[in-house]
Parts: sequence; structure tokens; C-alpha cells
Amino acid sequence: MTTDAETDAGTGTDTGAGEPTLTVDELAARAGLTVRTVRFYATKGLLPPPVIGPRRVGHYGPGHLARLALIEELRQQGMTLAAIERYLRQLPADLTPHELAIHRAVVASWAPETVETVSRRELERRAGRPLAQEDVERLAAMNVVTAQDGDVFRVDSGLLRLGFQLLGVPLSQEAILAAREVLVEHSRAAAHELSQLFRGEVAERDARDVKSLSAHMHPLVVQALLTTFQRSLREELGEWLTGSRTG
Repeated sequence: MTTDAETDAGTGTDTGAGEPTLTVDELAARAGLTVRTVRFYATKGLLPPPVIGPRRVGHYGPGHLARLALIEELRQQGMTLAAIERYLRQLPADLTPHELAIHRAVVASWAPETVETVSRRELERRAGRPLAQEDVERLAAMNVVTAQDGDVFRVDSGLLRLGFQLLGVPLSQEAILAAREVLVEHSRAAAHELSQLFRGEVAERDARDVKSLSAHMHPLVVQALLTTFQRSLREELGEWLTGSRTG
């Protein structure tokens, strides 16, 4: 049950400036959580306090939503609340929602490949909103969900949150699928080339040394790839935006 101060906050629509306009109910719905869970995280200090407006109404924004997504990703990786608190404490206090999303993406990249069966109701609960048939078809086209008999779906848990986020991206389904093909093709090529390089370095070593080196290099390679890709993408987008302004 929410208080009057938390529910009396208008439509809860985010503005272009990312202003805090969500009530606690709307924040929980967007995050696919219960209000009780959101409040629990807040009492544990995992979620920053809301912005208090007129009539002492608590408003939440994109930063709170991104932080909840990161918390849930860490929880799904098996981290305890104490470990999550330590992780969040190490992050800079002024991270933007975009930067928090990148942290969540890094954490999600370590998720095991798991497939589970869920109902339409559970799928919509995780999405934080009702899903139109067009939404479900788009998720299916991205290989995130597969329809089964009745109102039941097989779900790729590692891709589900990404799929939900892509539903709100103003790109055609064809463009998203083409982007997926590019990422898969080049990721596989990079993985193959790096594997061949490391294989040549450890060819004469003991099997236990090879396993140890692999475990040590895996996170370093992932971090290097993410950092390199992020910087390259930022440069490409910067050149594109600069060209569009001068063109």
C-alpha cells in the first residue's frame, strides 16, 4: 500500500531531460518489481532517496530505474545484499543512467545461458507493463522468446532484459536484427582470433596452467573488448553527429 504523497504525482511520464517524475508505484512497475521490494532496497541504502516535490510527493527518475536494473542483475548473478552494497559503494556517486546501464551490461555478460518457461502474465510482470502481440512477435524475432502451446513462452533469461529495452528503441525490427547479425559475426571473429593467439602462447604448457590462464584472461579480455567497443562507438557517433550538424 502506498501513501498519498507517493501516488499523487501525475502521469509519471519521463521528460526528455530525465527529470524524476515517477511515483514509487510507477517506478516499481517499470522495473518489474513490487513496491515492497523497491522500499526494501531503499531501506538498505541501495537506492538513492527520491526527489521531494510539492505536498512532499516523492519522485523517481531514470537514475533510480537504471540503478534498480543493476541491483536486480547483480542479485540474479547470486550476489548477496551485502556484496551488492559493497559493489554499489565503489561506483562514483554521479554516474548517469547511461553509465549505470553499461555497468549492468558488463554484469549481464557473465550470466550463464539459461532457458526457462514462463506464462504471459510472468513475462509482462518482468517487462513491467502489458505486452501487445506486436511486442511479443518482436521479442520472438530477436530469439528472446519462443511461443509454446497456450499462453506459455520459452525465454532466454540472459537476453530478456535487453529485449525489453529494445522494444522502446525507435528502430525498425529489420535494423535491430541486422545490428544483431553484425555483432554476432564480429564477436565470433574476434573470439576466434584471440583464441588462436592465446592457444599459440600456451601450446607447450601444462593443462592446469592453461586452465588457470584461461580463467585469468577471460574477464580481462571481456573488459578490453567492452572498453574498446564503447570508445569506438563513441567516436563513430561523435563523427556522425558532427557531420549532421555541418551538413
